[in-house]
Amino acid sequence: MDKYGQKHDVIILGAGLIGLTQALALSAHGLKVAVIDRAKPDDLLESRYDGRVSAINSASWKMFEAIGLSDKLEPNGCPINQIVINDGLKPGKLNFRPDEDDPLGVMVENGVMRRILFEAAQADGKIDLHMPAMVSEYDRGEHLVSVLLDNDSNLSAPLLIAADGRGSAMREDAGISMARWQYEHSAIISTVAHEHPHSGTAYEIFYPAGPFAILPMRDDGQGRHRSAIVWTVAREDGPAYAKISERAFEAELTKKTGGFLGKMAMLSPRATYPLGFHHSSDLTANRMALIGDAGHGIHPIAGQGLNLGLRDVAALTECIVDGARTGLDLGDAQILARYDRWRSLDNLMVSAATDILTRLFGLPGETSSAIRRFGIGLIQRIPPLKAQFMAEARGESGDLPALLMGDLV
Repeated sequence: MDKYGQKHDVIILGAGLIGLTQALALSAHGLKVAVIDRAKPDDLLESRYDGRVSAINSASWKMFEAIGLSDKLEPNGCPINQIVINDGLKPGKLNFRPDEDDPLGVMVENGVMRRILFEAAQADGKIDLHMPAMVSEYDRGEHLVSVLLDNDSNLSAPLLIAADGRGSAMREDAGISMARWQYEHSAIISTVAHEHPHSGTAYEIFYPAGPFAILPMRDDGQGRHRSAIVWTVAREDGPAYAKISERAFEAELTKKTGGFLGKMAMLSPRATYPLGFHHSSDLTANRMALIGDAGHGIHPIAGQGLNLGLRDVAALTECIVDGARTGLDLGDAQILARYDRWRSLDNLMVSAATDILTRLFGLPGETSSAIRRFGIGLIQRIPPLKAQFMAEARGESGDLPALLMGDLV
């Protein structure tokens, strides 16, 4: 295979939310990027609702501000002004509400976010989109990564970034081992209208079968109050809940919420997703870095999956840009080692924390519930402890890359 062809600074495999954000972040720093994905452009431009929404925490939002995307996302997002956590509908709540006016994050529909990111990439002169296309051959050589596509295009760059999802072929080909397991849970996802306004509040209600999340969305064009529902149920119950009548499902939703948002009405079809955990032993290999789901996947209990991938983007961008300024080859082992050190521990800690929470809140019985409510009450009553949890929710703890503080590298 010819090792030259079209030359770029970085090749990114995957045009999902994380892959496109990585491309735009690198382009904002003057780097030339190629993005490869099997999807057709029309599939990304049509913001068809797939049931999924994402909470962009305040640190991730600062990155979108820094790379010039927040103005396009903001009209489509709903600020998260408060997070309320409860064990069932029993007395005693944990309430995260910042003293200042800045929200804890912004809820955005995945389909809308994907369209906005793709349109920005299309308009960016430093990003070459190869879509639809698949990799036929590739070589991560000593001095270069070369890629041959199924349309006979040939690309080359010093570094390949794998953003090709939890089933990453690049990760498997590199021989990177993966710890993984399936939870006995499925998530049922839908959008509902409800009588009473949510006031920008995200609710997380924990039941023994799994968490029940109500995530605030903007009112629609008809003025209806909307929220996204992420209802975790036992895996064997998922198909049954997905098939019951809308009226029966709406009644179950009202029961789960205790009716505090009033009557609920379905606005979108129900989608069901099996839930699992995976975590890679390494985030890098020769001339390759993993980001997002290619390197880790967690339970949605804390709503941090996308933000964990965006932290990868911010850290990898800083490592690459700093390396370029010091004259290093962008695929140099020093750059990759810095990224691996920076992100591996944080990814592991967040992954472990969400796994522990999933198991802790899934314990049945009144004794377990009493212990959980005691812990919730303790956090609520101790301001420094509550402030630390709020910083975690905002994504503002730990060693933050410049982008997550709102600055270009």
